[in-house]
Amino acid sequence: MEYHNPVLLHESIEGLAIKPDGIYVDVTFGGGGHSKEILKRLGSEGRLFGFDQDVDAQANSLGDPRFVLIPENFRYIKRFLRFYGVKKVDGVLADLGVSSHQFDEAERGFSTRFDADLDMRMNQNDSLSALRIVNKYPEEKLSNVLFNYGELRNAKALAKQIVGFREDKKIKTSFELKECLQHFLPKAKEHKILAQIFQAIRIEVNQEIEVLKEFLIQIPDLLNDNGRLSVISYHSLEDRLVKRFIRNGLFEGEPEKDFYGNFSVPLKKVGKMIIPNQKEIKQNNRARSAKLRIAVKANKD
Repeated sequence: MEYHNPVLLHESIEGLAIKPDGIYVDVTFGGGGHSKEILKRLGSEGRLFGFDQDVDAQANSLGDPRFVLIPENFRYIKRFLRFYGVKKVDGVLADLGVSSHQFDEAERGFSTRFDADLDMRMNQNDSLSALRIVNKYPEEKLSNVLFNYGELRNAKALAKQIVGFREDKKIKTSFELKECLQHFLPKAKEHKILAQIFQAIRIEVNQEIEVLKEFLIQIPDLLNDNGRLSVISYHSLEDRLVKRFIRNGLFEGEPEKDFYGNFSVPLKKVGKMIIPNQKEIKQNNRARSAKLRIAVKANKD
């Protein structure tokens, strides 16, 4: 598991209630940890599809005739499954966020620990990078990114500082961005604030919130009756979206009620939210913020 140490591995797979002859999708293939566990539970007739747009992850593809790796963003899940003649599946797993490999590869620019070029692209072919956001976004747009995706109360001041700094010289690396914002990084909170700033920029680079919404909207139609969805999220922005969608099939507001005051939702939650135990957190510090939610598509009968 050197590439990526999967979080809540057994809990997320158990949540899928795998049928040996079922069709399943791991939309965040990464190092293949979750996929390998799914394959262990599938029989010879079972099928598993993996999605990953990262070229590094694609090198981990599994040599199993039951498995197909699709090198695309999972926002296009229905489109590419149809290419393989699949219109319905029995379960979908999503382990959101950044893989251990992406954090640990300095040149990818995801981590605050390394002085690397501002990049943060999960898909290296995308044109939008952290470099472009930091150096080209207008002040108001940059402020919105930091406030909405980093939940930074002083987003306006941070954006103003970046815009003023870049007038003198282009901000090319993560440490140059850190230098630019040093005034806003008190020693006691430096790591936390930097993590929020990097998270905000990364989410904007990869359009992570839009991708998650597009993905979730497709799930009810994609799942067979009694099919399962298992989602691991790592920050409140993602978890709120997943929680709301499972609860009422919407991201905002409440569903419309019928004449009798009832409303129907496409998914039903299974059990309570699951978080890693202390042993797992001790073994893998990145597990500390993970939250697992499981849902089932109601049987129309």
